Amino acid sequence: MSWIEAIIIAIVEGITEFLPISSTGHMMLTEGILGMKSNDFIQAFIINIQFGAILSVVVLYWKRFFQSWDFYFKLFVAFLPAAVIGLLLSDYIDSLLENVYVVAIMLILGGIVLLFVDKWFNNPSEDQEISYLTALKIGFFQTIAMIPGVSRSAATIVGGMSQRLTRKTAAEFSFFLAVPTMFAASGYKLMKNYEAINTDNIPMLIVGNIVAFIVAMIAIKSFITYLTKHGFKAFGYYRIIVGVAILVFIALGYDLTID
Repeated sequence: MSWIEAIIIAIVEGITEFLPISSTGHMMLTEGILGMKSNDFIQAFIINIQFGAILSVVVLYWKRFFQSWDFYFKLFVAFLPAAVIGLLLSDYIDSLLENVYVVAIMLILGGIVLLFVDKWFNNPSEDQEISYLTALKIGFFQTIAMIPGVSRSAATIVGGMSQRLTRKTAAEFSFFLAVPTMFAASGYKLMKNYEAINTDNIPMLIVGNIVAFIVAMIAIKSFITYLTKHGFKAFGYYRIIVGVAILVFIALGYDLTID
């Protein structure tokens, strides 16, 4: 991996991790466009730079993230379904990454859902307090994102809106929930790929995390502003375009697997 490729990958990670457009699908497409061949270090790099993206949420929402134990307990409740199902089905979930058709199809189907989600859930409650039951329900929605191409952000935001949360409240809770979820998933995967990291490539990992952190902060702030004003339709069309693009790359003979 060159420095230019590392920076591009980090930018893509920072932009896509918290938007409802599937970071997995974009990683596949980016590697295909760049003509990269996946190896142990590239896998470790993609996993490691997620920590930079996670940190952006903590920094942006510093006061709210360190607000109360009740808040952490609700995050834990929302995190539990993904933790349990993720441990039970880890190998199967990883195997799905080998099927790029699954990613492309889920991008397209998820895009269709986003075209209509604003109409389906257009009656938010006046009380935007998230209960433990609401947190648990959102957590179950998050498990849908274990299917590559669904998008963790899209699943949890739609889950929140289904519980009569506003788009903004649902999106912000999705960001908060990303911290324990991504930290656990990334940490677990990194433990399996740690041998690929050495003193020669640590500087690239540091720069990748910094880039992902900065880009993710910009993406989150821009996304909240846009989402509040305009909703999900543009993201729906975009997902459909990316899904079709992946199918086109497959047809042209590109290997887009990133497992």
